[in-house]
Amino acid sequence: MARRLLFLCSQNKLRSPTAEAIFADHPGLEVDSAGLNHDAVVPLSPEQLAWADLILVMEKEHRQRLTRRFSRSLAGKRIAILNIPDDFEFMDPELIRLLRLRCRPYLP
Repeated sequence: MARRLLFLCSQNKLRSPTAEAIFADHPGLEVDSAGLNHDAVVPLSPEQLAWADLILVMEKEHRQRLTRRFSRSLAGKRIAILNIPDDFEFMDPELIRLLRLRCRPYLP
């Protein structure tokens, strides 16, 4: 069974969609992405949290916001912070390098 990774950032415009794109074809993974802001391109839903085996947030602040807004949906969920700042454009080569490096411990 594939491991389900959910990538989260604020707007779901740059970092989390890049992560979803680069890991979409990774063997043994299913991936999705969303944003924590109400006006995100894809706002996070409780259904996405229920689906995920592991939630990967870009910044410590995202974990705090996630816990504040969705505490009921997070029981038993593992959340990891990737420590990737909002300094990149979509599919930026340096962002891709950082994502591959920081996600390595969580990949099958």
